[in-house]
Amino acid sequence: MNAPFVPASVGRDQRLDVFRGLALITIFINHVPGNLYENLTSRNFGFSDAAEAFVLMSGIAVGLAYSRGFRSGPFFEACMKVWRRAGVLYVTHIVSSVIAIGIVAAGALYLGVYEMLTRINFGPLLAKPLETMVGLPLLGHQLGYFNILPLYAVLLVISPLYIMIGLRSPLALIGVAVGVWLLAGTFRLNLPNYPNPGGWFFNPVAWQLIYAVGIAGGLSMMEGRKLLPYRAWLFWLCTAFLAFSCAWVSLRAGALPGRKMLPFFIAGFDKTFLSLPRLLHALALAYVLTNVAWVLRIFQWPLFRPVELMGKNGLAVFATGSVLAIVLQVLKLRYEPDFASDAALLGIGIAIQYGVAWFLSQQKEAKKGRKRVAENRFMPGSQEKERLRESV
Repeated sequence: MNAPFVPASVGRDQRLDVFRGLALITIFINHVPGNLYENLTSRNFGFSDAAEAFVLMSGIAVGLAYSRGFRSGPFFEACMKVWRRAGVLYVTHIVSSVIAIGIVAAGALYLGVYEMLTRINFGPLLAKPLETMVGLPLLGHQLGYFNILPLYAVLLVISPLYIMIGLRSPLALIGVAVGVWLLAGTFRLNLPNYPNPGGWFFNPVAWQLIYAVGIAGGLSMMEGRKLLPYRAWLFWLCTAFLAFSCAWVSLRAGALPGRKMLPFFIAGFDKTFLSLPRLLHALALAYVLTNVAWVLRIFQWPLFRPVELMGKNGLAVFATGSVLAIVLQVLKLRYEPDFASDAALLGIGIAIQYGVAWFLSQQKEAKKGRKRVAENRFMPGSQEKERLRESV
């Protein structure tokens, strides 16, 4: 029995935006701990969660969006396009972090929610305010639930190197990334925290692997092919692994066999160093979902259009969701909502994120419309052509 084969798409795939929108919604729900709906998110049914999916799809998007400049344009100009995007992520992270600090402080002052001062890594702001004010802009101090954008920004900085390797050989790119991942796990390489000891929660030295796989996939999509073509045996092997992972997590079976004999990042579930079970689960899930035809058909339903729109405006939606999640954490501690109020609060939060995505999409369409009008106005014969089109 073979799974329905889905041919490779050329360029950007509509499924990418839908999957990214679903990942953003999942991340938002998981960033409001204690709500009953987080028990229904993907992390309860496998070794990986929405973070791995988000970083993988970010790599795919980078491969699609920026590789053309490295193929034909000036190298430095192509680099600057990527690094400017990294700068946007950095500014977004700092602004959203400052807003979150203000929300937590307001919750303590005006609602008496002092418990938040001991959560989300807020304590150093009170215990070591000057050091923490240095650590925040240097990304050495990150609030809890505000860890992904610093990771993504750092990965964008190294993207030109990875894209150049991938353009010559996607396999070489993955090989380099695997080597760096092995070094990170073996020698516990990580970027440092400050002022607290330790390293980043999302370790860029380890997480670059799944990002590099995404870049390689995006480069393959630009050429109208898949990074890993459909093979029936591989499809069913991945399906079996996903079923095993779901059963293992659902049964709370604990550590995998060989945990004491193998390195922690090979047989464990460590998220900071992107352990092998988490990595394989995310890649197996991506392989299966991109090779079944019903996913493509379902994502074309009108129900998924808002999700797709959120995925297309991922950065703004993610930043909005991060701030709203802190608001909901404060409200949950103050008012102790139940199942119904959780649904209402999360629903309002998702609706606000969709509203942000819709507004930005409308702005983009209006900008494109003004650009077309300007081009028609200054192109010879454009007004006559426009009148002919209107008459037809």
